[in-house]
Amino acid sequence: MFIETCIAPVNIALIKYWGKRDEELILPINDSLSMTLSTDEMCAKTTTAAAASFNRHIMWLNGEEVSLEENARAMCCLNELQRLAIAKGQLKFPIEWKLHIASHNNFPTAAGLASSAAGYACLVYTLAHLYGVEDEELTAIARQGSGSACRSLHGGFVRWHMGKLKNGRDSIALPIAPEHHWPEMHVLILVVNDGRKKTSSTKGMQRSVQTSDLIAYRAKQCVPERTVALVDAIESRDFQKLAEITMRDSNQFHAIALDTYPPCVYMNDVSHAIVEFVHAYNAAVGETKLAYTFDGGPNACIYLLEKDVSAALAAIQLSFPNDAAQSVEYVKGIPVERERKENNGFNGNATFPINEQNLLKYIIHTRIGKGPQRVDKAESLLDLTHGLPIEN
Repeated sequence: MFIETCIAPVNIALIKYWGKRDEELILPINDSLSMTLSTDEMCAKTTTAAAASFNRHIMWLNGEEVSLEENARAMCCLNELQRLAIAKGQLKFPIEWKLHIASHNNFPTAAGLASSAAGYACLVYTLAHLYGVEDEELTAIARQGSGSACRSLHGGFVRWHMGKLKNGRDSIALPIAPEHHWPEMHVLILVVNDGRKKTSSTKGMQRSVQTSDLIAYRAKQCVPERTVALVDAIESRDFQKLAEITMRDSNQFHAIALDTYPPCVYMNDVSHAIVEFVHAYNAAVGETKLAYTFDGGPNACIYLLEKDVSAALAAIQLSFPNDAAQSVEYVKGIPVERERKENNGFNGNATFPINEQNLLKYIIHTRIGKGPQRVDKAESLLDLTHGLPIEN
């Protein structure tokens, strides 16, 4: 048996990918730009195994068996990697051998937290190690599984170039700056709802491209200008510039979702309350210290610098009171030295809107991070002797 296990990160877009010009190849109508999050707090883990004794391809997603052959996108990624391995003469075992694949996310799936990006990036990266493929084409392969997965194959800040070629060979993700360029970048993820969203991103994009009057203007006019400005902000570590661009792009993305017919509604009342809080916080402190962005779901990703985490978290807990606030399960991830709620960094001189109790399910504190990594066999999700999932 040949077996490999890898982990891959979540990435959250500062400039959103929304809309495809080619559904089959997953070619976007605009560039996008993201920050990769640390795998210490959020990641997908995948184990792939090949053996002569396996009689069919089997995949287990978060413990549930699914048919690999019936997953067209996963099979596309597998076929592309096999093609590369054959072309480069790097096969370690017969191409006919069947695979067992187990994948697990340590965060909610299909809830607007980029689970498909991490999942497909991890699948492609792990299969590449299994087949002995090291190639710059990996981001183009991951893109065909889930568009934003290509960005999760790099750490730090990443730009997905939309490309111009019809075959998609130039639609690839490239790093802008590594994680150590701006290590102070942190994220607070405010989980409003970790259930499956009503309208998938795939269906939402299709509907937006077909019906939104605003989407073409954003792709042609707004995104190119914002991308140039955001790259400059990253290179110069200008947080206030990064924050404004990020929030404006998030707002515009959701405006397009509402301009879609029938509309796609991803944010809810709690999401809008978080937006109100962020602007109130920035006004209170006299500068932009927090930046929100929302993907295709109600959960907020709040970008901020490490030095501001403690005060911001105290203010969040004041504005969004929760019975579980003192529980170790409420604020997950990187430990935070908490300030007293009544202090929250403003010595009582700032007031924030006080929302209803228990609107947030939990908070994840994480930071900028590396790309995918190969891990030790001891972390395998499959038994090393028979290739079946390990019972927890």
